[in-house]
Amino acid sequence: MTTTPLAEQPPLSARRRWTVLAVCALSMFLVGLDTTIVNVGLPEIGRGLGGVSTRGLEWVVDSYTVVLAALLIASGALADRFGRRRVLRTGLAVFAVASLACAAAPSLGFLVTARAVQGVGASMLSPVALAIVVNAMPDPRERARAIGVWASVFGLSMAAGPVTGGALIEALGWRSVFWVNAPVVVAALVLVALFVPESHGQRTRRLDLPGQVLLTAALCAAVGVLIEGPRIGWASPWAVAGYAAVAASTAAFVRVELRRPEPLMDLGLFRRPRFTTAVLGAVAVFVALNVSLLLTTLHLQHARGWTPLEAGAATLPMALGATVCAPWSGSLVARRGPRRPLVLAGAFTAAGGLCMAYPGTDTSVPLLLLAHLLIGIGFGFANAPLTNTAVSGLPPSRAGVAGAVTSTARQVGAAVGVAVAGGLVTGAGPGGLAHASRPGWLLVAACGAFLLVVARASGEAAGPGGRGVYARASTPVNADKEPRWTPGTSTGSTPSWKRG
Repeated sequence: MTTTPLAEQPPLSARRRWTVLAVCALSMFLVGLDTTIVNVGLPEIGRGLGGVSTRGLEWVVDSYTVVLAALLIASGALADRFGRRRVLRTGLAVFAVASLACAAAPSLGFLVTARAVQGVGASMLSPVALAIVVNAMPDPRERARAIGVWASVFGLSMAAGPVTGGALIEALGWRSVFWVNAPVVVAALVLVALFVPESHGQRTRRLDLPGQVLLTAALCAAVGVLIEGPRIGWASPWAVAGYAAVAASTAAFVRVELRRPEPLMDLGLFRRPRFTTAVLGAVAVFVALNVSLLLTTLHLQHARGWTPLEAGAATLPMALGATVCAPWSGSLVARRGPRRPLVLAGAFTAAGGLCMAYPGTDTSVPLLLLAHLLIGIGFGFANAPLTNTAVSGLPPSRAGVAGAVTSTARQVGAAVGVAVAGGLVTGAGPGGLAHASRPGWLLVAACGAFLLVVARASGEAAGPGGRGVYARASTPVNADKEPRWTPGTSTGSTPSWKRG
């Protein structure tokens, strides 16, 4: 480990701080949008590339999310070492080039590969944008409000992806969902150069290449088994080999991370119940979101014959709920702590899943719209308390890695959600889609119920004076100089922020 001496930078004015938030939110908008914008276009992409099956189309989505999830933590560490603004600009450039390659893809294999490269660029945007926001907002309450806005933009991008994609496909064809990224990236690059200051972590870490390889292998094997399982058979030799690969790579990852002085993922953090539940809650939220989006897309277009625009428009209530409730959630977190918004998130998500748990082909459109509104409200209430809990548990100078862990959990949830939803409906004809989708909607409800468990474990609400779990967001910078937890270290030598 090496310590990099940095010149003390003067604090930013309030106007500049919120301008930085707006610029970073634009970068994050791209990441969230491209996670879901492709979903509504999958049937059109399949037809445009020569009749690709549902299983093949799942890889178009998950090649992006798996690579994004696998590289987020390393990208956060690179940003802390080499400069967050520099890594953000690099990520934007890679994302733009890969988007153009996706738009020009002549085959499924080319498109899946280009989507994976797009995930590489996106991995440099998500944790870095959050780290820049956290670094620019020294006051814990202002930071909570800023993260609420950030979560609102991210939630809006995820929820608005289907309707945006539907409109573009209807007007310009499926390739337009990738062409549209180019002007947004150009605008983001200009704004980053003008308004975002450079920042680094107080200390830099060596790259953990073995840990990175093992994490990537574990994620790819797990998602691969979920996607290919329905085709190869869950008890086939190939499936059993996949289970063994997941178990072996996960065990090796844990073993390597516990032994390295500077691991990719400090597993000691998971000894903190609030941190662990926040990460698991982020997985559950994104499983629910992506299961509901993919099941809706396939059901409406295949079973009911809706156009991509009509199917995308059906998710507008979800975007509305997420947009309205995410800033409200950030305000609640700042004033009262995480429990109340998490209870609301769990209740609304579970209710939305139950609305669609037993649909038929004659399910009324108002019921479908209500379900999406409820899930969108739950999604909006969930992100701010989960993100703030995870970020507040680490020193501000490690904000890149802190944001990356939660972002990794989100993308793992997205990948698992797409794989599970696709697996449920693979091979189902138009008449059987509704029946095949039922377990998926029950899973959405179960994810909502799990958020109620997360709420119970999240701690007491912050008091009027700001004391409570979020008061820890003001951890002094020199907390980063405390010794890192390692297995076998006595309680007395463990930093308070690691003990939880």
